[in-house]
Amino acid sequence: MPSVESFTVAYDAVNEFVTFSEGDTITGTVTLALSKETSVQSLFIKAKGDANVRWSQKSGDHTHTYSAHTRYFKLKEFLIPESASETVLPQGIHVYRFSFQIPSGSMPSFFRGTHGKIVYKLEAKLLRSWRMNSTAEKEIKFVSKCVPNLHSLMSPQVGSTNKKMGFFSKGHVHMDVTVDRIGYAAGETIVVLAKVDNSSSSDMTPKFSLIQKVVYHANGRTKHENTVCHKVADNCIKPKTRKELRCKIKIPSDYMLTIQNCDIISVEYCVKVYLDISFAFDPEILCPVVILPPGLAPGCLSNINVGPYPTGAIGGPSNSDFPPPTMPMGLQSMSPHSGSYGYPGVQSYSAPPPPIYPNNPAVYGGPAGVQTSQPTHMFGSYNNPVPQVPSPYGTPFSSSLSSVLHPPPPPTPPQQFHQPPSALESQPSPSIQSPVPPAYNMLPSAPVMNVDFLSQSDGAPPSYSLLFPDKSDAK
Repeated sequence: MPSVESFTVAYDAVNEFVTFSEGDTITGTVTLALSKETSVQSLFIKAKGDANVRWSQKSGDHTHTYSAHTRYFKLKEFLIPESASETVLPQGIHVYRFSFQIPSGSMPSFFRGTHGKIVYKLEAKLLRSWRMNSTAEKEIKFVSKCVPNLHSLMSPQVGSTNKKMGFFSKGHVHMDVTVDRIGYAAGETIVVLAKVDNSSSSDMTPKFSLIQKVVYHANGRTKHENTVCHKVADNCIKPKTRKELRCKIKIPSDYMLTIQNCDIISVEYCVKVYLDISFAFDPEILCPVVILPPGLAPGCLSNINVGPYPTGAIGGPSNSDFPPPTMPMGLQSMSPHSGSYGYPGVQSYSAPPPPIYPNNPAVYGGPAGVQTSQPTHMFGSYNNPVPQVPSPYGTPFSSSLSSVLHPPPPPTPPQQFHQPPSALESQPSPSIQSPVPPAYNMLPSAPVMNVDFLSQSDGAPPSYSLLFPDKSDAK
C-alpha cells in the first residue's frame, strides 16, 4: 500500500471570474495525505508561466521542425526545506500554505492552440529517498490587463467599399459598414450595420463572419492559422435595390483573448462583411475586433478617468497587495509581432478599489516605494524578486483523520554587511596640472612688401627682381 494517498494543490480566488493578472497575489494550499509515517527529503511548489510553439513542415523527403520557448516568470517556495537529515511526517493529512506574487510586467493571457500554448500553472513536488517523485499541478487562468489605448477601443469604426462589375454583369455596387466599437469582452454581442446599394444587374448575398487569426513564430518562420468562429448569411439583395442590414454576432464566453504582447504567438480577431456575387470577386470589409478580459468590459469603464495616473492594472480593479508606484507609468514598447493595429504603448488609468473576498490576504500597509526583502526560502528568476505577503493560516479541510497545518519555515535573518571605504576616501586625489603648450612663431612665406602696388595706377608694374631677388645678389 503506498504511503501517499493523495497530493493536491488548490489556490484561493481573488475575484468573481477566478482569474489572475499582473501584480496579483496567489495564495493557496498544498495538501498531502499519508497512510503511514513517511520520511521526506523536501517539499516545494513552483509558480511559472511559459509559452511554447512547435510545428513540423515537410519539404521533399525532409521534415523540418520549428520550435520556440519563452519564459515569463518562475518562482519557487520550499514548504519542507532540504536538510542533511530527512523529515519524518506522521500519518494523516498535512496542509501547507503558500503565497506568490505575480510580477507586474506585461505578459500575455493564457492560450491553447494547434501549434502552441501559453500556460500559467502551480506545480508542487514531493521528494523522497528511493522513491519516485510525487507531483501535483494546477493551471492558473491568467488574463493580461496590459491593453494599450483602452478608451480608443470603445469608439465605433466605419468602412466602405465600391466595386465596378465585370464581364458577366453591369453597373456597380457600394457598401458601408459600421461596427459599434472595437473592444468587446467574451460573452458580449457585436452589432454590425451595413448599407448596400446594388446598382448592378446581379443578385448578391451579404454575409457576416467572425474570424480568428493566430500566427506562430519560431526560428525565423511563421505559421498562420485562420478559423471562422461564427458566420451569418442574410437574404439575397436583388438588382437595382438598396438595403440596410443589421447583424448581431455573439462572442462565446470560452473564446481566447486577443494576444498582442507575445513574441512567438499572436491572436487577433476581425469581423468580415462581404457580398457573395456569382462569377465575380466578392467585395469585402474587414473590421478589427479586440476581445478583452471580463473586468475590462465597457460596463466597468464608466468610472475610469483618462490619464497616466499611478494606479494598478489598466481599466479594471487591481487585486495587488502592494501600493501603486509613486511615479506615473510611461509608455511601454510593444513586441515586433504584436499585431497590425499599431498601438503605441500602455497607458495607465485610475480604477475603483478591488472587491473584498474572504480568502484574500490583507492589503500591504507600508509606505509607498518600500518593499520587504524576500524570504530565504523563496527563489525567483528575476533580479528584483517581488516581496511576499504572509497570509493568515487556517486549514479549510475537515476530515476524520488527523490534520496538521504546517506554516512556512521562518526566514533566516539577513546578514549584516559593512561597506568598505571607497577609493576616494582612502587615497587623496593627486593634483593634476595641465601641460603648457609650446610657443609658436609664424614665419612669413614671402618677402614683406611695404609698397601698395594696387594704388599705383600710372606707374609700371614691379620688376621680377624686386619680388624674387637673385640669390647671388643676396650674397
